[in-house]
Amino acid sequence: MKPKNKFQQKVIEASKKLPPLTAAQIRWANTKVLNAVGRRTTKGDITCLDCGEVFHNTTKQKRCICPHCGTKLSIEDTRKRTFKQCRYALYITTCDGLQVIRIFMVDYYAKIGTAPRYYQTEVMQRWIAPNGKYCTLARSRVWGTMYYDSWIYSSDLELHNETWVYDQIYADDIYPHIKLIPKLKQHGCKKVLRGINPTRMFIALLMDNRAETLIKMGQTELLRIYLNSGSKFNTYWPAIRIATRNGYFIKDATLWCDYIDALQELGKDIHNPKFVCPQNLREEHDRYIDKRNRHRIEKRIAEQQAKLHESEEAYRQAKAPFFGLSFADEIIHVHVLESVREFFLEGETMHHCVFSNGYYKKDDSLILSATINGKRIETIEVSISQLQIIQCRGACNKETKYHNRIIDLVNRNMPLIQKRIAA
Repeated sequence: MKPKNKFQQKVIEASKKLPPLTAAQIRWANTKVLNAVGRRTTKGDITCLDCGEVFHNTTKQKRCICPHCGTKLSIEDTRKRTFKQCRYALYITTCDGLQVIRIFMVDYYAKIGTAPRYYQTEVMQRWIAPNGKYCTLARSRVWGTMYYDSWIYSSDLELHNETWVYDQIYADDIYPHIKLIPKLKQHGCKKVLRGINPTRMFIALLMDNRAETLIKMGQTELLRIYLNSGSKFNTYWPAIRIATRNGYFIKDATLWCDYIDALQELGKDIHNPKFVCPQNLREEHDRYIDKRNRHRIEKRIAEQQAKLHESEEAYRQAKAPFFGLSFADEIIHVHVLESVREFFLEGETMHHCVFSNGYYKKDDSLILSATINGKRIETIEVSISQLQIIQCRGACNKETKYHNRIIDLVNRNMPLIQKRIAA
């Protein structure tokens, strides 16, 4: 693609001035980005593909240090003789007053008995101006492939406008000695956040004062959420301003944002420091999440009211002889579900299908709930005709540590269920 404006023309000219990688940069990529491999045979002989020496190690560990060259090896238990790797390495620098992110593909090829070979090919450059404008120079890619890194190495670095494609290409392997343009330093940038595309971070810092505010306040986790959440972050910004104004530092950004979401759903005033700046965030978060969950359940019950009403009478007639049946030990209390509404609450709380699959309609099933201090632990299905436990499930159909104890408790009290049948 030909340059269409002065900025792109400047980038094309500046790109020619970028120096080749230094020996230190190449050594860093070869040793820190790639994983040195040690091939282990069934006899426990490990061949270090870095130096070629063989040593004995029969442990099951997947990491060790070669005693000959001191290289940290990633152990592979295999019979294959050739090994390949390819990883991205990023180098952040400046050129002609522009911020540059250079992306190299580091390729590694090793074969038993030969020295490993390393190749570094620059596949992409992101150029960012102090005003936040940016463009991309990249090699051509193989069309029609699902992989972003199907580069044609023989092609030249050219202007490309497939922003959505090239935004996916980055890595956390960034050369530690980075250079930043004065504007980024002025806006509080000192390093790149791990797990964040540096292009997105730099552009946000240059163009959005909210990003600058967050990084200068030391709220790097909030900045991470902002860079990953897009427009949804707008709902948090008024509350962040209130917290800042009141000198409240958000230590756990993810928990706090989750808490603010719950407040909003419950209609609370997120401009009120009483809510926005809790003394005990964990405690308030859990309290309002519980309130929100109860609110959601009540809302769903209202939506399901007609269906519940239709099924309630039929269930009452079928299982009325078992109503009021309960038993307990020192910790666990077990009782029969006595309404379709209880089935709904059980399913919502335990995240399983006791309601959605209509267990209240099964003639031969008696459903009981095991609780500890009123908290649901597991749901039990008993066959009325066989007087046997069919299944006993905890939240998300998983077993709890009380599973065997619950089964034993129900089995010991099976005669109580039999008496209700006889009656």
